[in-house]
Formats: sequence, C-alpha cells, structure tokens
Amino acid sequence: MTRTLADTLRGYLQYLVVERGLAANTVESYRRDLRRYVSVLAGHGTIRLDDVTAADVAEFLASLREGDEEHAALAVSSAARAVIAVRGLHAFAVAQGLAELDPARDVPPPTPPRRLPKAITLTEVERVLAAAGPNPNAPDSPDASPGPAPRTPTPGRAPTPGAAAGVDPRQLRDRALLEFLYGTGARISEATSLDIDELQLDSEDPMVRLVGKGGKHRVVPVGSYAVRAVEAYLVRARPALAGASLRGTPAVFLNARGGRLTRQGAWGVLHAAASRAGLDPGTSVSPHTLRHSFATHMLDGGADIRVVQELLGHASVTTTQVYTLITVDRLREVYASSHPRALGLPDPAQTPLAIIADRHRLHETVPIHNHARPLSAGPSWSASALRVGPSGASRVAVAYGSPRVAPWFTITMGWCSVAACRT
Repeated sequence: MTRTLADTLRGYLQYLVVERGLAANTVESYRRDLRRYVSVLAGHGTIRLDDVTAADVAEFLASLREGDEEHAALAVSSAARAVIAVRGLHAFAVAQGLAELDPARDVPPPTPPRRLPKAITLTEVERVLAAAGPNPNAPDSPDASPGPAPRTPTPGRAPTPGAAAGVDPRQLRDRALLEFLYGTGARISEATSLDIDELQLDSEDPMVRLVGKGGKHRVVPVGSYAVRAVEAYLVRARPALAGASLRGTPAVFLNARGGRLTRQGAWGVLHAAASRAGLDPGTSVSPHTLRHSFATHMLDGGADIRVVQELLGHASVTTTQVYTLITVDRLREVYASSHPRALGLPDPAQTPLAIIADRHRLHETVPIHNHARPLSAGPSWSASALRVGPSGASRVAVAYGSPRVAPWFTITMGWCSVAACRT
C-alpha cells in the first residue's frame, strides 16, 4: 500500500527526535517547513508519496522564493533550510523502503551568500559587559570599577525580596550571563538551559558542561572574570530571584518571576546592555554577537582552529573556518609585521618584540634592547613593566593568564596589536 505524504511526515519527525536526537527547535523548524510542503502538494492534488516528482520539489522551492497570499517570500537561507528538510524526508522514505525513487535528490538547495560573522572589538565587549551590571570584583579590588547606574524600579513593582541593598539582582544576573557567554563562547540557548549541577567553578580549572545542538555535550573552561561574575550572581542575586516563585528550579539563570530565563529574555538582556553601552551607530548586535566575538578574538590571538571548533561545539571544522575569513586590512597588517622584507623599520622602537607583565609567569625571557620604550597597560589587566623591542611580534613570550578569553588574548597599542599566548 502506497504511503501518503502526511503519514511519512509523522514517521520522519519521530525519527528525527528518537534516532537523530535533534534539538526541539530544529525539529519544530522541520515540522513547520514540511507541513507547508505537504500542504502545497495537496493543493496540487498530490497526496501519495510515489506521485511526487522532481518538478514538484522544484516548484515548491520556487514558491518559497516568490511567496504567495499567505506566506511572504523567504530569504535564500530559509528556503535552503526548507529544501534540506524536504530532501531529508524523501531520503528517509527510500531508506525505509516506503518509496523506490527519491524525487528530491536532484533538486539542490539554493546556496546562500556567505556572510562573515559579526564580531565586535574587545573594547566594545568591555563596554557591553560594563553596561550590563556592576563589576563582580570586591569594592576594594584593584580591578574593581563602578558598574552602571542602578535601574529605575518599575512603577508599581515591589523590590525583589532578599536583594542586596542598592543592587537589583537582575543586574548581577545580566552581568553574569554576558560574562559567561563571552567567556565560554556558549550559545544563548545553551546558557539558558544550563543547570546548577553542570557548573564546576570551585576547582583549580573551572569548567562547565554545555548541552549543544542535537543533545551533544561538551566541556568548556570558564575564565576567571566569568567565574567571579557567576559566583557573585549565585550568592547575592539568584536566591532573591528564586524567592519569587514557590516552585524550585535547577536553572542557573532565572527571570524576575523565579523561573528559567528564556532565550528571548536572554537576548533582551544583551540588546539592552548593547543599547546602554552606546556602541557606534553602525555596530549591529545579534544573539550570537558575543559567541562570534569569542571565536574571532581567540583566532586573532593565535588559537588553533581545531581548539576553537571544540569550544564552540561545531560538528565540522568547515563551520569554524568562516571566522578565518579576514579583511584585506588585517592581511596587510600581518604581512607588514611578519615578512622580513616588508618590515621597513625607520624607527626600531615602533616594532613589538616582547611583553613583560608582573602578573604572568614567564617561560622564557626575551632580551630587551637599549632602545626599548615603556608603554602603559590597558584597563583589562595590570602590569608593572611593559616594554617593546624591535624584532617582531611573533616572539612574544607571555605565559597563560587571560582573564576572559583563555588562553589567548590581544593587546592593542594604537599602532600595533600583539597576540600573547601560552608558550
């Protein structure tokens, strides 16, 4: 007996959940696209699986791009996702013996234009984090800096019970959330689904277990800034937020009602912090902004692409390689600072050789020549001595010590950028 498209769709969706273990959001996207596919074919009188032709699939693709009275025209990426779902449905039917031919095999999905990830600079990241909430360092810490002004209480809303005096617990939560996103490269959905028992912050090497797409688990190190921010939130703010609900929850990040913070709520936190940070008008911020910035800053600092792939949870290194597509200006900068015939040093003191920082343990001492000159350290870290010599940035010798993006970081000194890493 020939199966109908509707019956095959139900079996395919169950296969995606049970055997493929795809995330709920992914399965919902497949369900939405395939229901539209079945509905379009039914409108043309095609109900049985064996009656579908390659022309039907191609016509469906065209209808996605053109739109109709009920649906707006889809972008190339969205149309490609729908065609991939259709191809998966028919490939499943053939593999299960429900159909002899695969009509979608010769209908490739449209290729969306390659778009570079939109990362923001380290300075902009610092501004967004500072705008999210107060600095988690103790008031007498040398690194402590005043946070943004406390939020104005919503009219008619009583202060959250148990909140620290003068500090809205949501501010501590927001700072912890954004520090965590940038310090681990986690997706927003991974952060909002995080439970308390998946955090291991009290060990010598703080770690977190993230559950990514398809239920895949990975263990990611947590930088010291994120550790301090999350610990401050868990101790000083989370109990106050949890008190707003009579039902307990293992979620790390809570909303004002004591429940688990949603993806939309977390995106709202990032968007609000970016707005308060006063970024340049042309700077766009998306839910993946801190994740993109995490990967870009890691690679700029010298991280191996395979390491970044594992930290981001990408199934293929091809996905991670998009972060290596850099601008012509960046290529020119690297060429000018690396090629022996491109250096052209009229002033030897203008070329970086080494960095000596008192808070890092040096594995190797790079000699500083007599024309070295002192520079001032940036706000993200402290140094008692910072000197630059003439032989090129490739010989930087500084031990691991990045407070946010471990173990690589970049120091920008106006006229050059120096990448420091574990040596």
